[in-house]
Amino acid sequence: MTPQPDVPIDRTPRPSLYGPERHNDELAIPSRLLPSAATLAQLSHPNPHDIGRSMFRIAGSTIGLLALLACAPEYDIVIRGGSIYDGSGGDAVIGDIAVKGDSIVSVGMLVAGRGRIEVDATGLAVAPGFINILSWATESLIEDGRSQSDIRQGVTLEVFGEGWSMGPLNEVMKRQQLEQQGDIKFAIEWTTLSEYLEYLVERGISPNVASFVGATTVRIHEIGYEDRPPTADELDSMRLLVRQAMDEGAVGLASALIYAPAFYAGTEELTELARVAAEYDGLYISHLRSEGNRLLEALDELITIARDAKIRAEIYHLKAAGRSNWNKMSEVIEAVERARAEGLAITADMYTYTAGATGLDAAMPPWVQEGGLKKWIERLKDPAVRTRVMREMSAPTDDWENLYYATGTPENILLVGFKTDSLKPLTGKSLAEVARMRGKSPEETAMDLVIADDSRVGTVYFLMSEDNVRRQIALPWVSFGSDAGSLAPEGVFLKSNPHPRAYGNFARLLGRYVRDERIISLSEAIRRLTSLPASNLKLTRRGALRDGYYADIVIFDPDEVQDHAEFGDPHRYSAGMVHVFVNGIQVLEHGEHTGATPGRVVRGPGWTGND
Repeated sequence: MTPQPDVPIDRTPRPSLYGPERHNDELAIPSRLLPSAATLAQLSHPNPHDIGRSMFRIAGSTIGLLALLACAPEYDIVIRGGSIYDGSGGDAVIGDIAVKGDSIVSVGMLVAGRGRIEVDATGLAVAPGFINILSWATESLIEDGRSQSDIRQGVTLEVFGEGWSMGPLNEVMKRQQLEQQGDIKFAIEWTTLSEYLEYLVERGISPNVASFVGATTVRIHEIGYEDRPPTADELDSMRLLVRQAMDEGAVGLASALIYAPAFYAGTEELTELARVAAEYDGLYISHLRSEGNRLLEALDELITIARDAKIRAEIYHLKAAGRSNWNKMSEVIEAVERARAEGLAITADMYTYTAGATGLDAAMPPWVQEGGLKKWIERLKDPAVRTRVMREMSAPTDDWENLYYATGTPENILLVGFKTDSLKPLTGKSLAEVARMRGKSPEETAMDLVIADDSRVGTVYFLMSEDNVRRQIALPWVSFGSDAGSLAPEGVFLKSNPHPRAYGNFARLLGRYVRDERIISLSEAIRRLTSLPASNLKLTRRGALRDGYYADIVIFDPDEVQDHAEFGDPHRYSAGMVHVFVNGIQVLEHGEHTGATPGRVVRGPGWTGND
């Protein structure tokens, strides 16, 4: 079965080589080179005195027409003289790339024909569009389809679905999602995962989009938020939902196991769902059950699922969380490489920062969250429950992933996203600072904020070692994902403080870790941003600069690429990206967004539709 990566072809008009007379037709001729109506009339009703003059005019027009056809552009785009990194990891080659329609038609030392758009890439790097393997732009693209913060870093494909995917939904799930919406408001006009992706494209988006189906989503669909295993019938229904999503083009199955209700899913349940995705050659990808005290055991669970389900598997945002766990990274790397040597296809991805971002749910035990947000808040109002939660938050444990304890101090927990206007002034403050303001313990303050905001509260946790970040970047089987939305420093996005990875994850890799620290070469970094994730996702005609591949192309200055977003000032674009093309349409020109929205749905290997 061949994936069908595309939905409607974008018809955005391209700049004209010949000015305003140029039409969209491939061989449209400017009117100044055609015989005039008067000349044609003279030929129909000749006047002997005018025949010679008319024939002279026609001859002149014919010569002009032949000259025009001789120099008519053969291509829509020609990129000339750039350092071409084709995505394979090999050395760059100085050369040209020609694009016709949505595809690359020539990659070589010299393209002889002309393009309607001619781009001088001298001194710049030319690469395949970058793949954001872990994107949370699911809602931000509804608000603003331009995908500014990622497009300006060269991201041309956003991949969604870390445990939670935007489908399949039932009516209860739709109602709950509407109730829990934050600053971005939208109607839920879809039910299946495919319908959601098509909804984005119909609205108009600049990047391409793809998605895993979330194991959490199918669990909620059938079981809700209960802490129990599925019945045999429920598990059959969950398998059917995964099968439907894979038929629709999901790239695999994803889990996020530190969060309720995903935390309640056992290994056997996940294996059964992964077996369905494996039938379609999909990928199983997981936020491990622990990235801290039980990191090695959680990694063993992923490897066990991969082996038993006969599926390729990937670790979401590889890390060792909490100072006491930093030394485990060596054992993690050894375990993955043993599994790979065994023949298992185990890979990982990461973001390029020492802090993660999630919510205050990751600071509280899963038992208090059973039943969903409303039940969680209701329990937090009970004094006896609060006493128990406070005790468990402040104690080491192997029973659940306690990010509150893992940070070492509430000074290392930033509050970055509230849905309630009265709480928004607290944005950017640490949990410790807010606790001092309120005269309460940090644990009490965290519970009070969840209750007052009626949400999990967006939170940044400083957890990781810079040395481990560098070690992970050097691993050849690690790709990159922002784990964030794609934003803009305007409008509704300014109502919260994102993790700076939303604006800088990919530029930070290329600037700090490639150019400045030389941890890996530029060609290797590009491979890990392009062909590696494309191969892991089994995408066709994406992730490389080759004849016949879709024209997702980025052009940037390796000397200037740099992230600028900071934790205290996150809404700052990265620099250095010059031009970006998606499906042959220019979305970034000289560093500025063109407003074009040529993004399409990219389908996984199970897609049964037509090309």
